[in-house]
Amino acid sequence: MLVAGGAGYIGSHTVRLLQEHAVPVVVLDNFSTGHRAAVRAPCVEADLADSEPLRLVFREHRPKAVIHFAAKCYVGESVVEPAKYYRENVVHSWNLLEAMRAADCEQIVFSSTCATYGVPREIPIEEGHPQAPISPYGRTKLAIEYMLEDYSRAYGLRFSALRYFNAAGAASDASLGEHHEPETHLIPLMLRVASGRSEEILIFGDDYETRDGTCVRDYIHVEDLADAHLRALRLLEAGRQQVVCNLGTGRGYSVREVLDVARRVTGHPIPARVVARREGDPAELVSGGRRATELLGWTPRRSELEQIVRDAWNFQCAHPDGFPT
Repeated sequence: MLVAGGAGYIGSHTVRLLQEHAVPVVVLDNFSTGHRAAVRAPCVEADLADSEPLRLVFREHRPKAVIHFAAKCYVGESVVEPAKYYRENVVHSWNLLEAMRAADCEQIVFSSTCATYGVPREIPIEEGHPQAPISPYGRTKLAIEYMLEDYSRAYGLRFSALRYFNAAGAASDASLGEHHEPETHLIPLMLRVASGRSEEILIFGDDYETRDGTCVRDYIHVEDLADAHLRALRLLEAGRQQVVCNLGTGRGYSVREVLDVARRVTGHPIPARVVARREGDPAELVSGGRRATELLGWTPRRSELEQIVRDAWNFQCAHPDGFPT
Protein backbone atom coordinates (compact mmCIF):
# COMPACT_ATOMS: atom_id res chain seq x y z
CA MET A 1 0.00 0.00 0.00
CA LEU A 2 1.39 3.40 -1.02
CA VAL A 3 0.03 6.43 0.85
CA ALA A 4 0.81 9.66 -0.99
CA GLY A 5 0.80 12.52 1.49
CA GLY A 6 0.90 10.04 4.36
CA ALA A 7 2.82 12.41 6.65
CA GLY A 8 0.02 14.98 6.59
CA TYR A 9 -2.89 15.45 8.98
CA ILE A 10 -5.43 12.94 7.64
CA GLY A 11 -2.76 10.82 5.98
CA SER A 12 -0.85 10.13 9.20
CA HIS A 13 -4.00 9.01 11.02
CA THR A 14 -4.88 6.73 8.11
CA VAL A 15 -1.38 5.25 7.98
CA ARG A 16 -1.60 4.39 11.67
CA LEU A 17 -4.98 2.69 11.19
CA LEU A 18 -3.67 0.69 8.22
CA GLN A 19 -0.75 -0.50 10.34
CA GLU A 20 -3.10 -1.48 13.16
CA HIS A 21 -4.91 -3.67 10.61
CA ALA A 22 -1.63 -5.24 9.44
CA VAL A 23 -1.68 -3.53 6.04
CA PRO A 24 1.92 -3.05 4.79
CA VAL A 25 2.40 0.68 4.18
CA VAL A 26 4.93 2.84 2.37
CA VAL A 27 4.51 6.61 2.75
CA LEU A 28 5.44 8.98 -0.05
CA ASP A 29 5.66 12.64 0.98
CA ASN A 30 7.66 15.72 0.04
CA PHE A 31 7.28 17.11 3.61
CA SER A 32 6.20 20.52 2.37
CA THR A 33 3.35 20.37 4.89
CA GLY A 34 3.66 16.86 6.37
CA HIS A 35 5.73 15.93 9.41
CA ARG A 36 8.30 13.17 9.72
CA ALA A 37 7.47 12.81 13.42
CA ALA A 38 3.90 11.85 12.48
CA VAL A 39 5.02 8.77 10.53
CA ARG A 40 6.01 5.37 11.92
CA ALA A 41 6.17 3.58 8.57
CA PRO A 42 8.74 3.21 5.78
CA CYS A 43 8.89 6.61 4.11
CA VAL A 44 10.13 7.85 0.74
CA GLU A 45 10.78 11.56 0.38
CA ALA A 46 9.70 12.42 -3.14
CA ASP A 47 7.45 14.82 -4.98
CA LEU A 48 4.63 13.86 -7.33
CA ALA A 49 6.11 16.39 -9.75
CA ASP A 50 9.09 14.08 -10.31
CA SER A 51 8.04 11.26 -12.61
CA GLU A 52 11.20 9.16 -12.46
CA PRO A 53 11.49 8.92 -8.63
CA LEU A 54 7.79 8.13 -8.59
CA ARG A 55 8.25 5.25 -11.03
CA LEU A 56 11.17 3.97 -8.92
CA VAL A 57 8.92 3.86 -5.86
CA PHE A 58 6.46 1.66 -7.73
CA ARG A 59 9.19 -0.59 -9.11
CA GLU A 60 10.82 -1.06 -5.71
CA HIS A 61 7.77 -1.42 -3.48
CA ARG A 62 5.18 -2.77 -5.96
CA PRO A 63 2.09 -1.48 -4.15
CA LYS A 64 -1.22 -3.02 -5.15
CA ALA A 65 -3.15 0.12 -4.21
CA VAL A 66 -2.70 3.83 -3.48
CA ILE A 67 -4.38 6.21 -1.06
CA HIS A 68 -3.93 9.74 -2.40
CA PHE A 69 -3.87 12.63 0.10
CA ALA A 70 -1.11 14.73 -1.49
CA ALA A 71 -2.63 18.08 -2.47
CA LYS A 72 -2.93 21.75 -1.67
CA CYS A 73 -6.10 22.39 0.31
CA TYR A 74 -6.63 26.07 1.18
CA VAL A 75 -9.67 27.62 -0.48
CA GLY A 76 -8.50 31.21 0.02
CA GLU A 77 -5.01 30.54 -1.27
CA SER A 78 -6.43 28.82 -4.33
CA VAL A 79 -8.33 31.97 -5.26
CA VAL A 80 -5.17 34.12 -5.32
CA GLU A 81 -2.79 31.38 -6.57
CA PRO A 82 -4.80 29.15 -8.91
CA ALA A 83 -1.72 28.15 -10.92
CA LYS A 84 -0.24 26.43 -7.85
CA TYR A 85 -3.45 24.45 -7.36
CA TYR A 86 -3.81 23.30 -10.96
CA ARG A 87 -0.16 22.26 -11.01
CA GLU A 88 0.10 20.56 -7.63
CA ASN A 89 -3.36 19.02 -7.54
CA VAL A 90 -4.25 18.20 -11.13
CA VAL A 91 -0.89 17.78 -12.91
CA HIS A 92 0.72 15.93 -10.02
CA SER A 93 -2.28 13.61 -9.70
CA TRP A 94 -1.95 12.83 -13.40
CA ASN A 95 1.71 11.94 -12.77
CA LEU A 96 0.62 9.58 -10.01
CA LEU A 97 -2.00 7.90 -12.19
CA GLU A 98 0.51 7.43 -14.99
CA ALA A 99 3.02 5.86 -12.58
CA MET A 100 0.27 3.55 -11.34
CA ARG A 101 -0.67 2.61 -14.91
CA ALA A 102 2.95 1.82 -15.80
CA ALA A 103 3.20 -0.44 -12.73
CA ASP A 104 -0.19 -2.16 -13.25
CA CYS A 105 -1.42 -0.74 -9.94
CA GLU A 106 -5.18 -0.55 -10.44
CA GLN A 107 -6.73 0.67 -7.17
CA ILE A 108 -6.80 4.17 -5.67
CA VAL A 109 -8.67 5.84 -2.82
CA PHE A 110 -8.77 9.58 -3.48
CA SER A 111 -9.17 12.35 -0.91
CA SER A 112 -11.84 14.57 -2.46
CA THR A 113 -13.98 17.27 -0.89
CA CYS A 114 -17.44 18.72 -0.47
CA ALA A 115 -16.01 21.86 -2.13
CA THR A 116 -16.77 20.17 -5.46
CA TYR A 117 -20.46 20.96 -4.84
CA GLY A 118 -19.96 24.73 -4.64
CA VAL A 119 -22.86 26.76 -3.24
CA PRO A 120 -25.45 24.14 -2.30
CA ARG A 121 -28.90 24.30 -3.85
CA GLU A 122 -30.26 22.30 -0.94
CA ILE A 123 -29.15 21.21 2.52
CA PRO A 124 -28.15 18.54 3.36
CA ILE A 125 -25.98 17.86 0.32
CA GLU A 126 -26.41 14.37 -1.13
CA GLU A 127 -24.04 12.70 -3.59
CA GLY A 128 -26.34 13.40 -6.53
CA HIS A 129 -26.20 17.15 -5.92
CA PRO A 130 -24.78 19.03 -8.95
CA GLN A 131 -21.06 19.67 -8.72
CA ALA A 132 -20.38 23.35 -9.44
CA PRO A 133 -17.33 24.39 -7.39
CA ILE A 134 -16.75 28.09 -6.79
CA SER A 135 -13.02 27.99 -5.93
CA PRO A 136 -9.96 26.76 -7.82
CA TYR A 137 -9.43 24.29 -4.96
CA GLY A 138 -12.85 22.73 -5.54
CA ARG A 139 -12.41 22.80 -9.32
CA THR A 140 -9.06 20.99 -9.15
CA LYS A 141 -10.52 18.27 -6.94
CA LEU A 142 -13.42 17.83 -9.35
CA ALA A 143 -10.98 17.67 -12.27
CA ILE A 144 -9.23 14.77 -10.53
CA GLU A 145 -12.56 13.01 -10.03
CA TYR A 146 -13.15 13.33 -13.79
CA MET A 147 -9.68 11.89 -14.45
CA LEU A 148 -10.44 8.92 -12.22
CA GLU A 149 -13.69 8.25 -14.05
CA ASP A 150 -11.97 8.43 -17.45
CA TYR A 151 -9.07 6.18 -16.34
CA SER A 152 -11.58 3.73 -14.92
CA ARG A 153 -13.47 3.59 -18.20
CA ALA A 154 -10.40 3.39 -20.44
CA TYR A 155 -7.86 1.46 -18.36
CA GLY A 156 -9.87 -0.47 -15.77
CA LEU A 157 -8.77 1.64 -12.78
CA ARG A 158 -10.82 0.92 -9.67
CA PHE A 159 -11.26 4.05 -7.59
CA SER A 160 -12.94 5.61 -4.63
CA ALA A 161 -13.55 9.37 -4.34
CA LEU A 162 -14.37 10.32 -0.77
CA ARG A 163 -15.87 13.81 -0.54
CA TYR A 164 -15.33 14.87 3.00
CA PHE A 165 -16.67 17.78 4.86
CA ASN A 166 -14.65 19.51 7.62
CA ALA A 167 -11.92 17.24 9.00
CA ALA A 168 -11.19 17.99 12.64
CA GLY A 169 -10.03 16.47 15.92
CA ALA A 170 -6.96 14.43 16.76
CA ALA A 171 -5.92 10.91 17.73
CA SER A 172 -7.64 9.67 20.87
CA ASP A 173 -4.25 9.22 22.58
CA ALA A 174 -3.14 12.78 21.63
CA SER A 175 -0.10 11.48 19.73
CA LEU A 176 -1.28 12.75 16.32
CA GLY A 177 -3.18 15.87 15.42
CA GLU A 178 -3.51 18.94 13.26
CA HIS A 179 -0.43 21.12 12.80
CA HIS A 180 -0.30 23.44 9.81
CA GLU A 181 1.81 26.53 9.20
CA PRO A 182 0.04 28.75 8.46
CA GLU A 183 -3.06 27.41 10.18
CA THR A 184 -6.40 28.33 8.62
CA HIS A 185 -8.82 25.82 10.15
CA LEU A 186 -11.31 27.03 12.70
CA ILE A 187 -10.91 24.62 15.61
CA PRO A 188 -7.10 24.66 15.89
CA LEU A 189 -7.16 28.44 15.51
CA MET A 190 -9.58 28.72 18.42
CA LEU A 191 -7.43 26.41 20.50
CA ARG A 192 -4.34 28.48 19.76
CA VAL A 193 -6.11 31.39 21.42
CA ALA A 194 -7.03 29.20 24.40
CA SER A 195 -3.39 28.10 24.76
CA GLY A 196 -2.11 31.68 24.66
CA ARG A 197 -0.44 31.47 21.26
CA SER A 198 -2.89 33.93 19.64
CA GLU A 199 -4.87 36.83 21.03
CA GLU A 200 -8.22 36.34 19.29
CA ILE A 201 -10.15 34.34 16.74
CA LEU A 202 -11.43 36.02 13.58
CA ILE A 203 -14.98 35.30 12.44
CA PHE A 204 -15.21 35.83 8.68
CA GLY A 205 -18.66 37.33 8.30
CA ASP A 206 -21.73 37.31 10.55
CA ASP A 207 -24.33 38.29 7.93
CA TYR A 208 -24.90 34.93 6.24
CA GLU A 209 -28.41 33.50 5.97
CA THR A 210 -27.84 31.05 8.80
CA ARG A 211 -29.31 30.78 12.29
CA ASP A 212 -26.78 33.18 13.84
CA GLY A 213 -25.29 34.81 10.75
CA THR A 214 -22.03 32.80 10.77
CA CYS A 215 -21.05 29.96 8.44
CA VAL A 216 -22.33 26.47 9.23
CA ARG A 217 -20.15 23.41 8.68
CA ASP A 218 -20.32 19.64 9.19
CA TYR A 219 -17.32 18.50 11.29
CA ILE A 220 -16.03 14.95 10.97
CA HIS A 221 -13.45 13.39 13.27
CA VAL A 222 -10.13 12.56 11.60
CA GLU A 223 -10.17 9.02 13.04
CA ASP A 224 -13.59 8.45 11.48
CA LEU A 225 -12.17 9.65 8.16
CA ALA A 226 -9.29 7.19 8.45
CA ASP A 227 -11.77 4.39 9.07
CA ALA A 228 -13.69 5.30 5.91
CA HIS A 229 -10.50 5.14 3.82
CA LEU A 230 -9.73 1.65 5.09
CA ARG A 231 -13.28 0.53 4.32
CA ALA A 232 -13.14 2.03 0.82
CA LEU A 233 -9.86 0.21 0.19
CA ARG A 234 -11.40 -3.10 1.27
CA LEU A 235 -14.31 -2.57 -1.11
CA LEU A 236 -11.98 -1.96 -4.05
CA GLU A 237 -9.95 -5.03 -3.12
CA ALA A 238 -13.18 -7.03 -3.24
CA GLY A 239 -13.65 -5.97 -6.88
CA ARG A 240 -15.82 -2.86 -6.70
CA GLN A 241 -15.12 -0.61 -9.71
CA GLN A 242 -16.13 2.77 -8.28
CA VAL A 243 -17.00 4.13 -4.83
CA VAL A 244 -18.09 7.77 -4.60
CA CYS A 245 -19.59 9.07 -1.38
CA ASN A 246 -19.76 11.91 1.10
CA LEU A 247 -18.12 11.67 4.50
CA GLY A 248 -19.91 13.77 7.08
CA THR A 249 -22.24 13.53 10.05
CA GLY A 250 -25.31 15.24 8.64
CA ARG A 251 -25.17 17.80 11.45
CA GLY A 252 -24.02 21.39 10.97
CA TYR A 253 -22.58 23.79 13.54
CA SER A 254 -22.13 27.53 13.15
CA VAL A 255 -18.86 29.28 13.91
CA ARG A 256 -20.39 30.73 17.06
CA GLU A 257 -21.61 27.30 18.17
CA VAL A 258 -18.13 25.82 17.71
CA LEU A 259 -16.73 28.75 19.66
CA ASP A 260 -19.12 28.05 22.54
CA VAL A 261 -17.98 24.41 22.68
CA ALA A 262 -14.30 25.41 22.54
CA ARG A 263 -14.81 27.84 25.42
CA ARG A 264 -16.52 25.14 27.47
CA VAL A 265 -13.88 22.49 26.78
CA THR A 266 -10.88 24.73 27.42
CA GLY A 267 -12.31 26.97 30.15
CA HIS A 268 -10.88 29.96 28.26
CA PRO A 269 -12.94 32.99 27.08
CA ILE A 270 -11.39 32.86 23.53
CA PRO A 271 -11.98 36.46 22.39
CA ALA A 272 -13.48 36.74 18.90
CA ARG A 273 -13.72 39.55 16.37
CA VAL A 274 -15.93 39.72 13.27
CA VAL A 275 -14.23 40.72 10.01
CA ALA A 276 -15.25 40.69 6.35
CA ARG A 277 -16.34 37.51 4.61
CA ARG A 278 -13.75 35.34 2.87
CA GLU A 279 -14.10 34.80 -0.84
CA GLY A 280 -15.16 31.24 -1.67
CA ASP A 281 -17.02 30.49 1.59
CA PRO A 282 -20.57 29.12 1.13
CA ALA A 283 -22.96 29.90 3.98
CA GLU A 284 -23.69 26.28 4.84
CA LEU A 285 -22.15 22.89 4.03
CA VAL A 286 -23.77 19.87 5.64
CA SER A 287 -23.50 16.29 4.38
CA GLY A 288 -26.48 14.24 3.30
CA GLY A 289 -26.99 10.83 1.77
CA ARG A 290 -26.54 7.32 3.12
CA ARG A 291 -24.11 6.01 0.53
CA ALA A 292 -21.12 5.74 2.90
CA THR A 293 -23.22 3.72 5.34
CA GLU A 294 -24.73 1.53 2.64
CA LEU A 295 -21.53 0.92 0.62
CA LEU A 296 -18.84 1.04 3.29
CA GLY A 297 -20.76 0.03 6.39
CA TRP A 298 -19.35 3.27 7.85
CA THR A 299 -20.75 5.19 10.81
CA PRO A 300 -18.89 8.09 12.47
CA ARG A 301 -18.08 7.08 16.05
CA ARG A 302 -16.04 10.01 17.43
CA SER A 303 -17.64 12.92 15.57
CA GLU A 304 -19.70 14.56 18.30
CA LEU A 305 -18.49 18.16 18.29
CA GLU A 306 -17.43 18.19 21.94
CA GLN A 307 -15.39 15.00 21.42
CA ILE A 308 -13.71 16.52 18.36
CA VAL A 309 -12.78 19.70 20.23
CA ARG A 310 -11.65 17.79 23.33
CA ASP A 311 -9.35 15.51 21.29
CA ALA A 312 -7.93 18.51 19.41
CA TRP A 313 -7.36 20.34 22.72
CA ASN A 314 -5.62 17.32 24.25
CA PHE A 315 -3.27 17.18 21.26
CA GLN A 316 -2.52 20.88 21.48
CA CYS A 317 -1.82 20.63 25.20
CA ALA A 318 0.49 17.63 24.61
CA HIS A 319 2.22 19.31 21.65
CA PRO A 320 2.07 23.08 22.23
CA ASP A 321 4.62 23.69 19.46
CA GLY A 322 3.22 21.04 17.14
CA PHE A 323 5.42 18.35 15.67
CA PRO A 324 9.19 18.89 15.70
CA THR A 325 10.58 20.03 12.36
